[in-house]
Amino acid sequence: MHDATITVEGLRKRFGPTLALDAMTFAVRPGLVTGFVGPNGAGKSTTMRVVLGLDAADEGTALVGGRPYRGLARPLCHLGSLLDAAALHPSRTARNHLLWLAHSQGLPSRRVGEVLELTGLGGVGRRRAGGFSLGMRQRLGIAAALLGDPPALMLDEPFNGMDPEGIIWMRTFLRALAREGRAVLVSSHLMSELQDAADHVVVVGRGRVIADASVAELLAGAANGRIVVRSSAIEKAALVLHDQAESVVPNGDGTLTVTGPPAEQVIAALTGAGVPFSEVAAHRATLEDAYLDLTRDAVEFRGTAPGEDR
Repeated sequence: MHDATITVEGLRKRFGPTLALDAMTFAVRPGLVTGFVGPNGAGKSTTMRVVLGLDAADEGTALVGGRPYRGLARPLCHLGSLLDAAALHPSRTARNHLLWLAHSQGLPSRRVGEVLELTGLGGVGRRRAGGFSLGMRQRLGIAAALLGDPPALMLDEPFNGMDPEGIIWMRTFLRALAREGRAVLVSSHLMSELQDAADHVVVVGRGRVIADASVAELLAGAANGRIVVRSSAIEKAALVLHDQAESVVPNGDGTLTVTGPPAEQVIAALTGAGVPFSEVAAHRATLEDAYLDLTRDAVEFRGTAPGEDR
């Protein structure tokens, strides 16, 4: 396998007055699913288009295995991509769409059958792509991205149009691709879709990287020492803990979120006051929590730094 690393370094890109990319810098490493997350307009699609040579950056570099994508002799054998699942010839069958792509790259026809099976489309290869649901088109787009058995993959919003079963399949499939040693970049504007798929996350906003960390680090940061307390006497529990904690927030479901004291101190305080409780546990943060915390900070930072050099 070729070198799989995708490296983005100092990308700047303007579209008229809009600064779409503002020193965008990160790397996608082999063996990991890297989530590429941010609100719409954060620069995710522009970054991926620059990597593929579809847009030119004003400054900076985007390399696949240390080389520009446009300089690769058989690019599908280095980086497979899915940017627009709707970019299909509707009257072509799924099989013919893939055959055409395979032949354009000098790839063997047998690979078409293999990728159709891999993506769960083995039974519909002779159906016209125009009749496919968006979820099926996503699978066909991933089949196309895999034609050259590339060491790196870059998928833009691959969960779009997927039903719950399709989302579970996609998560499992992405993890399997990474376990084979591939570098997998998956863009999404929804953290929840990546919760069980990503190992690493790059969070972006307004063309910049806000966070570049493992999922474990982001979850630990979002948990922020918070404790969840479940009690049948929730108001009394809140009163007892009020003096011990930085904050005590009722969640409306018979639980409190307590920030500040460790679990042992919370248990001792409740026990000492004779307050019944059925659970005292570390707050289980989600990636969505982490994302909201990060993007909120970024907005506040921008709001308090009007003279910031952009």
